[in-house]
Amino acid sequence: MTRFLLRRILFGVLVLWLVATTVFLLFFAGPADSVARRLAGPRAPIEVINQIKDTLGLNRPLWEQYVSFLGNLLHGDLGISFISQTPVTTLIVQSLPGTLWLVAGSAVLWMTAGITGGVISATRPRGLRDRVTTVLVLAGISVPTFILGMLMIYLALSVFPWFGLGPGPYISPLVDFRGFLQVMIMPWVCLAVVQAAVYVRLTRGSMLDTLGEDYIRTARAKGAPEHRIIYRHGLRAALTPVITQFGVDIGTLLGGVVVTESVFGLQGLGQLMIRSVRDGDLPVIIGAAILAAAFIVIANILVDVAYSFLDPRVRLA
Repeated sequence: MTRFLLRRILFGVLVLWLVATTVFLLFFAGPADSVARRLAGPRAPIEVINQIKDTLGLNRPLWEQYVSFLGNLLHGDLGISFISQTPVTTLIVQSLPGTLWLVAGSAVLWMTAGITGGVISATRPRGLRDRVTTVLVLAGISVPTFILGMLMIYLALSVFPWFGLGPGPYISPLVDFRGFLQVMIMPWVCLAVVQAAVYVRLTRGSMLDTLGEDYIRTARAKGAPEHRIIYRHGLRAALTPVITQFGVDIGTLLGGVVVTESVFGLQGLGQLMIRSVRDGDLPVIIGAAILAAAFIVIANILVDVAYSFLDPRVRLA
């Protein structure tokens, strides 16, 4: 088990190194004046450009800049936003809690609904419950996130105003837990509806394949209870592709839930990325890109760990 985890961690470190190297070459390889102009933004005066060249040492050889770049990353230094004059790490730390809570809360909802709906559909295929679930899944997949979000905002403000729900900036649960729930419930449900639709179909297909295996028929022939066959034998084996998709989705969404955050006004990483792209704030874009890659790598390592518990054969591979 230790060797298995060590290999996965080393592979994740290699991926992050490749991402960091690619980002460095993409943004820093070139003439010093051109690189400084890109980092400073299109409207920066010449004094700021010269200051950036001196601060980052852009006149040094490229390999020296590369070593300095990697050293700063290892120390958690992602640079400074030359537009807001704020460290990129500070901007990310301020924006990260909203995105973390959004993804965590909606993940609980979509995994619960997705796995439950998939199991219900798979145990009674082509029945009434399966057909109703299929209709709901198609509706969830078909409705764009921004349309669903605006509809929820309209219902919350016009039809059910007494619930106190509504869009707004992120509020820490340690400061105002009730306000936190009022702001986060709608984004949680909006994101979960779209994601759960995918997981219902994925769980259903995987469960149908698993329930047709020989060991399931053997368990039934031995008289094992049906609920034990479904949940202990069938669902555990069927969760492997679900966990794979879950890891990819979590890693991707932690990089910034752009549409959901924009619709509900949450000040998360998605909003930070939008502002940075609009303003041409390349240091923030670079930092957010590397952070998003780190989220995906960490999520995939956790998925590999989950594999080892769901399927012991993975630990021996």
